[in-house]
Amino acid sequence: MGRYRALLAYDGTDFCGYQRQAAGRSVQGEIEAALGRISNQPAVPVLAAGRTDSGVHASGQVIAFDLDWVHGAERLCAALNAHLALDVAVQKMEAVDAGFHPRFSAKSRCYEYRIYNAAVRVPRTARSHWHAWPELDLGMMQAAALALVGRYDFATFGTAPESGGSTVRNVMRAQWRADGAEMLFEIAADGFLYRMVRSIVGSLCQVGWGAWPVSELAKRLAACDRKLSGSAAPAHGLSLVEVEY
Repeated sequence: MGRYRALLAYDGTDFCGYQRQAAGRSVQGEIEAALGRISNQPAVPVLAAGRTDSGVHASGQVIAFDLDWVHGAERLCAALNAHLALDVAVQKMEAVDAGFHPRFSAKSRCYEYRIYNAAVRVPRTARSHWHAWPELDLGMMQAAALALVGRYDFATFGTAPESGGSTVRNVMRAQWRADGAEMLFEIAADGFLYRMVRSIVGSLCQVGWGAWPVSELAKRLAACDRKLSGSAAPAHGLSLVEVEY
């Protein structure tokens, strides 16, 4: 029996989220079912770096599991992919120490949020970008985002994954860039609250649309009041892109 770490990518559109649910198709459920088909183990629990919500994508999700497998990590990767649907795939597989945990061993995670900012939508971006209009002021949004960098209580923008857990997080990077109508927000932190990134993006868009001044985001962050967040941006623009160890 050995522990394996896998880099996982998926299109979250048709999933109810990463975590296994009593009803609905989940990423975890798909992986565990595939592992069951290629092994003689009745149940193979899969751990993950992050439990993405329904509709959220990933190109850098990290999972781990224990499996009785003697054919090497490369063949395990190929065998697992052969039993997975087209919207989820293992990108890389390796054997790791038994103490490795994709969530608790992680030092930081990075998410990207994509917006298509134009009057008319483009079908190719429908599953991966939030089609947002009127025009957003990228400079104002970037200026406001600077207030997020550092160690703060982010209770305004999310709730702790566990009841009673801390809402303090350390954000290392929060930056916008654009290529024409396509806008991308990148944020890296030592951890994230439930709906934190989507709430931050929705709030930054209030700045970009001129509804809030640049200084308003910092004021609302300091208030630690969930009711002061802007509306959460839609799930389908969000993607987990990297986990660092």
